[in-house]
Formats: sequence, C-alpha cells, structure tokens
Amino acid sequence: MPAVTTDNLLVLPRIPRLDPALARHRPVVQVVTAPKQLEGEGFQVRRPFPSVDLRTADPFLLLDHLGAVEYAPGEAKGAPWHPHRGFETVTYIMDGAFEHHDSTGGGGLIADGATQWMTAGAGILHDEMPPEWLVHKGGLFHGVQLWVNLPQTLKWTPPRYQDIGADKVVLVTSDDGGALVRLIAGDLAGQAGPGVTWTPITYVHASISPGAQLQVPWRPDFNALVYALSGVGSVGVEGRPLREGQLAVFGSGDALTIQADRRQDGRSPSLEVLLLGGHPIREPVAFYGPFVMNTHEEIVQAIQDFRTGRMGTIPATYLGR
Repeated sequence: MPAVTTDNLLVLPRIPRLDPALARHRPVVQVVTAPKQLEGEGFQVRRPFPSVDLRTADPFLLLDHLGAVEYAPGEAKGAPWHPHRGFETVTYIMDGAFEHHDSTGGGGLIADGATQWMTAGAGILHDEMPPEWLVHKGGLFHGVQLWVNLPQTLKWTPPRYQDIGADKVVLVTSDDGGALVRLIAGDLAGQAGPGVTWTPITYVHASISPGAQLQVPWRPDFNALVYALSGVGSVGVEGRPLREGQLAVFGSGDALTIQADRRQDGRSPSLEVLLLGGHPIREPVAFYGPFVMNTHEEIVQAIQDFRTGRMGTIPATYLGR
C-alpha cells in the first residue's frame, strides 16, 4: 500500500500516551459488515454506510471502499460525468489513480496517497475515471470516497475543489512507534490536517503494526467510526473483533483504542483503518442519488436544475468522456 509513508517512524511527532486515570475510552456500540454493490460503470464497492443508521454516522452520508483490486488490461472503470448538490465528496487513493474533472475547471490526478476534496455545494458536474495508462496496462487500485454533509446554511455555498497531495498529509506516530497515522483533515493530538472543511470533522488513515495498539484522544462532541481497510484486529478496550470491510461505531467518551492482531491475514502486513469523526448536524436529510438536501421539494428542484443546466456544463474538452 504506497499511501504516503516514512522510512523512520521515530522522527515523527508522537501522540502522547493517554492517562489511564483520565481517559474515557469510548465503548463499541456496533460492528457492521459492509455490503457489496456496483457503482459507476460497474466497479464493485463496499459501502458500510448508509446501511447503518445515518444518525450514527452524522455528519457523514456515505463511505465507499473501492478495492483493493488488481485490474487486468481493459478492466479499470470509473464514474462518468454526473451531478452533485448539497454536500462534499472526499476521494482518497492509496493505490492506483483516478483522474477528476469538474464543471468549474477543477481537477487533476489523484494517486498514491493523494486526496481530492470537492465541495459540491450549490451544484457541480464531475467525473472520476481511471487514467488511460491504468486502463491499458491494468494494475492495483485501492481507494475510498467519503460523502460529508453540509448544514442547511451551507447547501448553497459555491463549489470548491482542493487537491491534497500526498506530500501535504500530516504524519504522526503512536506513543510507542507502533502505528503510522496520516492526518488528512481536522485536528488530532495537537496536529492539524491539510483538508479545509466546512463541516467540522477529523479524517485519519492509520497503519497499525502486528501486535501494536493505537490509542488516540477524540473530541467528545464528535461521533467516532473506525473502518478496516485491510487486516485484522480489535477495537475498544473491550477488544471487539474487527476485520477488513467492517465498520465499528463507538459510543460516547474522549478516547479511541484500536489493536492489531499479532498475526495478520497474509494479504496485509498491518491493520489499515480509517478513523472518522465529526460534529453531528442533526438536520432532516433528503437523500436522492447524487443530491442531499433537507426537504423533498429541494430534491425536486435539484433534479430540475440539473436537467436545465443550472449546475454547470461539461467543458467542451471533455465531451464524450
């Protein structure tokens, strides 16, 4: 997994060891196995939510886990031009690459540890497709896409694009050096990630060595979710088992615990997890395909606006993609 890494964990800032007398470790409320389905032109994704109660995931709307998959020549697929309104999409690529283009002129190549953060806001058209070299040659692909809701007051904010290169990701390590933590957005243990967010969230990718434990402070006003990208381990001080494709939902508290099993499954040398948390918006959610608003009437308006071209147009350079 060539997501951004380092040859020497000892040179990184360390997450301070939590005081066991003061830390309130969050209990595990639920572990969900992500169902599989087809998206875009027919690529398979695992989607742990919204299969869970969206009130548990708030302010997150959807998480798609793409791969890891080894594409043969001609097999790589993507998502052709389509609209969005009312939220943000965050695409994080660990292996392989996607090309992104949108109706505002934003876009670029997302590859090997990079993140594309697109605020759809009032409305945008975009595509996410594998580059020609990946289609022709095939190769390993592994990524995730997270949808982050916007509150009603920001649904109509102008679209925005952020290209977060792998070199911008903040790297820290656990107190004993047993875990590499990549901070993409939000704050963690005094460090701040590069992603600029409308909705307050924390987005982390951690690699936990076999037998190692990762304990991190967590904002008590945020929810807390841990998704296993690969490997096997356990979550919570109660040691609830967690494996690839499973999502752990935590209760209240101000600290999280994740443990990697001493023996991994052979496909992954470590336990790879996403740590997600955000301040719940607690507003009505009207969810219809690529649109997320507060009311049914706003969804109807979004469909009409898309059909009449009010969400932008595909740049002439990309017509036919």
